[in-house]
Amino acid sequence: MTNLLALADVRINGARPWDIQVHDRRFFNRVLASGTLGFGESYMDGWWDCDALDEMCCRAVRAGLEKRFAFRLPNVWAFLTALLANQQTLRRARKVGRVHYDLSNDFFEAMLDPNMQYSCALFAEGDDLASAQLRKLDWICDRLRLRPGLRLLDIGSGWGGLARYAARHYGCQVVGITISQEQFRYAQRWCRGLDVEIQLRDYREVTERFDRVVSVGMVEHVGYKNYRTYMRAAARSLGENGLFLCQGICGNVSRVHADPWIKRYIFPNSVLPSLAQLTRAAEGVFIVEDVKNIGPNYDPTLLAWEENFRRAWPRFADRYSERFRRMWRFYLLSCAGAFRARSLQVFSILFSNESSAIGSDVRDRRQATSSSRTAVLEPSAWIGRSRGSITMK
Repeated sequence: MTNLLALADVRINGARPWDIQVHDRRFFNRVLASGTLGFGESYMDGWWDCDALDEMCCRAVRAGLEKRFAFRLPNVWAFLTALLANQQTLRRARKVGRVHYDLSNDFFEAMLDPNMQYSCALFAEGDDLASAQLRKLDWICDRLRLRPGLRLLDIGSGWGGLARYAARHYGCQVVGITISQEQFRYAQRWCRGLDVEIQLRDYREVTERFDRVVSVGMVEHVGYKNYRTYMRAAARSLGENGLFLCQGICGNVSRVHADPWIKRYIFPNSVLPSLAQLTRAAEGVFIVEDVKNIGPNYDPTLLAWEENFRRAWPRFADRYSERFRRMWRFYLLSCAGAFRARSLQVFSILFSNESSAIGSDVRDRRQATSSSRTAVLEPSAWIGRSRGSITMK
């Protein structure tokens, strides 16, 4: 283990913030036996600590350390299970709602921004989390060319923030769908009085037609066996001249299963698609009009969530265990490290109906969205980084 970590310039019991402080020597055998699952579980159990957990994970990912554990039992089991069974059937897909999104609405209120956005923000220089999430909402609505009178389907509508924004600021009639009971109840209350209907249903159960379809941060729960079904469901929901915006976290390579720790403790039955898997699933169904990568923005988004979580923790300490606190911290900061290492991306893919591809005016709108109002953090814009801070050229 010491030699492996040295490849990432991480030391055991070193003095630097990204060095690991080992409290229980069982840590070594657990990681060697179970890979990333054992790494995360041993942190949850308090066997090791790291001041700059995000930076340590970034270094480990850049050094490719997770590949050294690809053939450990948890990974092999996850691979075989994914091949043999559809982990995201109508019944199984609802598990992530019960386990993750139904934790409690006040918990997520404390961690997220006022618009309850649980997906990548869009930062410009000087933005805080709230401003960056508003920028993201406006950017999405602009990419979809929303205008008064259009009907919008929001697949995976969460707590209703995007549906609410599109109805209030763009005059759209919105139907939002979620598989989370808690999100459903929250969004119904929050969108009351607006032209918004929130439904508790799976994307495969939608039968209505819409002018626009949007899906933000939901494709991660679709599963590789269902990408084609997902694309066809979106196309079936679109009327003539419709647009579909699919935005979500993607890996750099095509996989069929998720990291075992993430799947067990954070997002059951989830798997990150690749851009290739999504565009291949859309062949013969949609035309790809535009692809944007806003992935560099997820690092500061996750750091902002972790800061909010840390500040709010005293309010929840009696409700959740210390092991939960460490689990949640590991989730947020390890993901921040993975985005910083550029092993994860966020692709925003704009599709049009094959029979009615949008015209050349899209080019003008794309140029308009590149203004400072919707500036995004590009990899080349980063000239330095410290915990919780952003430096741009």
